[in-house]
Amino acid sequence: MTKSIRFNAFDMNCVAHQSPGLWKHPRDKSWKYKDLDYWQDLARTLERGIFDGIFIADVIGYYDVYKGSNYHAIEQAAQIPVNDPLQLAAPIALATEHLGIGITASTSFEHPYTFARRLATADHHTKGRVGWNIVTSYLESGAKNVGQAGLKSHDNRYEVANEYVEVLYKLFEGSWEEGAVVRDPVRGIFTDPSKVHEIGHKGKYFDVPGYHLSEPSPQRTPVLYQAGASGPGKAFAAGHAECVFVGAPTKTLLKSYVAEIRQKAAEAGRDPRKVLVYNLTTLIIAETDEKAEKLFQEYQSHTSYDGSLVFMSGWSGIDFGQYAPTDVLKKVETNAIVSMVEHFAGKDNAWTVDELAKWGGIGGVGPVFVGSPATIADILQGWVEETDVDGFNLAYAVTPESFEAAVDLLVPELQRRGVYPTAYKPGTLREKLFGEGPYLPASHPANAYRDIEAVKRRNAELTGQPHLRTVGA
Repeated sequence: MTKSIRFNAFDMNCVAHQSPGLWKHPRDKSWKYKDLDYWQDLARTLERGIFDGIFIADVIGYYDVYKGSNYHAIEQAAQIPVNDPLQLAAPIALATEHLGIGITASTSFEHPYTFARRLATADHHTKGRVGWNIVTSYLESGAKNVGQAGLKSHDNRYEVANEYVEVLYKLFEGSWEEGAVVRDPVRGIFTDPSKVHEIGHKGKYFDVPGYHLSEPSPQRTPVLYQAGASGPGKAFAAGHAECVFVGAPTKTLLKSYVAEIRQKAAEAGRDPRKVLVYNLTTLIIAETDEKAEKLFQEYQSHTSYDGSLVFMSGWSGIDFGQYAPTDVLKKVETNAIVSMVEHFAGKDNAWTVDELAKWGGIGGVGPVFVGSPATIADILQGWVEETDVDGFNLAYAVTPESFEAAVDLLVPELQRRGVYPTAYKPGTLREKLFGEGPYLPASHPANAYRDIEAVKRRNAELTGQPHLRTVGA
């Protein structure tokens, strides 16, 4: 029997997200992204459907590769305007009891010390239902607007990311011991200073000598998400991520990706079954196949050719505006999402620019499945059986309609087949996903930083510098 299928909702604090032009659809409500009631209503719908979480993407910067400007990105609301994702965690948590909240934040544009406090605060406010999607960013416009000369090379961004998460592990896992906060009014001691430690981090990219500003949150380190698809990205995901997102358009590519991630996780000393892989997917669901096909055609009539190529150009780093619609894609070395370029310009593909634009008009780079609940359930079960994927990161065509259809039509069909959960597990997001404790397991690399004084002693021995304990450390 097919293993249990898992769902996340894939959204963004913006208009239309993965389906540029669909904001024009009369039933689309993505323009309400500014309103907390939109997010709370959506969250309640997803929790009713026992979704693992709502995964909120983000970009710092804007898509200005297509035709050398951001004109079409602005005109078509192609992820601009876009608001901060982390501020949605608290209102979503207030509206729900179980739903996980995955927040995207880049290691390229924010210092780890201040970000650690913001993320820990969100984990406190949600009672441990937050996850962090670790991204390295791919837009030159973002780098320029935070004062960097330009985007670092692709591989170098992952080198920075590895040190970035090391700093966070030291802050989250090592700075405050268990039991540091005693709240003892009799002795007048709120926190035992001897159990709070400076992390003493001095690295290639970051110097963070001091204490974590927040007391340990329910998960200490929130659940770790990652979407690496290139060689360095997959190595990073296998080493650190608990949930991995991929946008494989075919079963063949997805099967290969899942197998590689599990193998690399095992090589890193981790349990490969404790790494959950979700594939980006868009579902067009109606009561019958005929109604679903008609709905799909209705949606397609609202797509934007320019908006689609805005995304494809931004994600790949290739300006598709310089080509005719009938031109066939060729591989070009870029500094953006390397795996995307490799796929669409691979030796076994013959995509034209027009085909790429039409294909990306709904749902981004992931597959789009159209059909009745039974048809879609058959498809998803087939993908799980053939690829070993754990679940699907569901993008929308029209919101909240696409999510409501999944919850009201598809979920009951999957539950009837015994391949979808009927209730949440108790506890934090990590406990709900893995059924174990709220903290990262001992096999995770973060475990190496839980005794921060031992870490500092080892570093002192390696560098020949004395290990100095601070007062209260």
